[in-house]
Amino acid sequence: MVEVSRRTVLKGAGALGASMLPVAAVANAAEAQDAHGHMAQAAPASPQAAPASTPAPSPAEPTTYLFLNSDEAAFIEAAVARLIPKDDQWGGALEAGVPNYIDKQLAGAWGAGERLYRSGPWMPGTPTQGYQLPFTPAELFRTALRAINAEQAQHRFADMSAEEQDNYLKTLQDGSSKDLGGIPANVFFSQLFQSTLEGFFSDPVYGGNKDMLSWRMIGFPGAYASYYDLVDQHGIKLDRAPTSLAENARGHIMVNPGIPARSP
Repeated sequence: MVEVSRRTVLKGAGALGASMLPVAAVANAAEAQDAHGHMAQAAPASPQAAPASTPAPSPAEPTTYLFLNSDEAAFIEAAVARLIPKDDQWGGALEAGVPNYIDKQLAGAWGAGERLYRSGPWMPGTPTQGYQLPFTPAELFRTALRAINAEQAQHRFADMSAEEQDNYLKTLQDGSSKDLGGIPANVFFSQLFQSTLEGFFSDPVYGGNKDMLSWRMIGFPGAYASYYDLVDQHGIKLDRAPTSLAENARGHIMVNPGIPARSP
C-alpha cells in the first residue's frame, strides 16, 4: 500500500489544473490508498518544499457576496468544503476563501462570458471540443444551482452529513444524463471543480487562496519579482514565505480596483 499525503494530492491537483479528478481523490486525500499512486508519481511532494512551520490562519470573517444569493452560497460553501476539506494541519477550500473567488469571478467578466464565442451552433461536442453550451458561466451556475436547490428543498445539501454530500457530488460528477435546468450535471460539476482548484491555488489578488494557504502548504514561493541571486544555484531549498502578485514591501496585498475580489 502506498501512503499518499493530502499535501501530495493537492499539489498534484494544482498541477493538473483543468483535469478532472474523482471527488474521493481530494475529499479523502488523507486516507488515500494505492489506487491513487499514479497521482503521487505524477507530482511527488518534495521534502525541501515543506514549510518549517504552519502559520495560524487569520480569523474568518463573513464574505460579502456580489453574485451568489444565500441559498446558492450555502451550496457552494458546503460543496467546496468537501472537494478540498481541511485537516488537522491545513485549512481547506472554505478556509482559503474559495467561495469568495467563485463569487467574484461569476460577478465579473468571466461570469458574463466576455470572451466566449456565443453564436452557436449549440450541439453536443466530443470530449476534445470542450464546452459546447449556450450559457455564460454565470448563467450556468445560476441555472444549475436553482435546479439543485429546488431538488433539495426538503433536505438541503448544506444540511447533509459529509458522507451524503460526497455521494451527491459523485452523482453530479457522473451525471451526464442528469439534467439541471438544461445543463448536464457533469458539466456543472466540472465547472465547479475547476473553479474550486483555481480559487484554492491562484494568487490571492483574485479573492481566493486566503493567507496564501495553499502555497504555504505545497511550498510554492509565489510571484517573486527577481531570482537574480539564485539563478546560478540548483537543487537548493527555497525556504521563504510566498509572495503575491500585488504584495508590497510590507506584505499588504494591493487589490486591483478593476478586480472585485477583495478577500474577506
